[in-house]
Amino acid sequence: MRRRAPLARPAHRHPRRARPRGGKGGLPTALGRLQPLRARGLAATAAAWPAIRTASTWVQQAAHLLANHAGRSGAAVCGAYHALVLTMTAQQGTRGTLAPAVDRFRTVTASAAPGLFHGYDVPDLPPTNNALAQCFGTVRYHERRATGRKGASPGLVVRGAVRVVAALAARHQPGDASAPRPTDLVAWRALRQQLQTRHAARCAQRRFRHDPDAYLSALEHALSRPSLPA
Repeated sequence: MRRRAPLARPAHRHPRRARPRGGKGGLPTALGRLQPLRARGLAATAAAWPAIRTASTWVQQAAHLLANHAGRSGAAVCGAYHALVLTMTAQQGTRGTLAPAVDRFRTVTASAAPGLFHGYDVPDLPPTNNALAQCFGTVRYHERRATGRKGASPGLVVRGAVRVVAALAARHQPGDASAPRPTDLVAWRALRQQLQTRHAARCAQRRFRHDPDAYLSALEHALSRPSLPA
């Protein structure tokens, strides 16, 4: 049995939309009623579409700059991004109802700018907050497995500036025996002093919670002693 050749249709016509409504395989009646609504909606919002197109172009340009496919430095990306923000600010008055969105974009940019461009200069530094949260989540996961605590351990709270950095560094770049040796003794001593201060404050808090009266009596006695011998 020979099949008939399919009927030729104009190239610009859709094979389903071109059929009459209501028939078998044709456009449903509900979609037929939706087309006039769509046309009226587009006509009613026609004045807003130029501003929307411009704003969409700005967002795409910002995403392209932050993607940094060219591999530019953080300073170069920051300069180009700042130039884009200046362009948006200069044209804000002509964007109509989308003008407040430019203010919002500038506010968020100013809030995130201090840590937004370091990832382009520091290798393996997570570029987004989500990626940083995943890295810190890994440290928290291993800390929970080692200590059995659901929350952060006191040691992580007091020495987090060292332990978290060491855990992340050991994960990405396993070092040799000479790696722990400090290269900047002044910064190393300042960091040790900061950690000792935090540790002393933590111990004082624990003693106060354990016995407030004894802690306050010892503090009063220490303050009442003369600073110089009589």
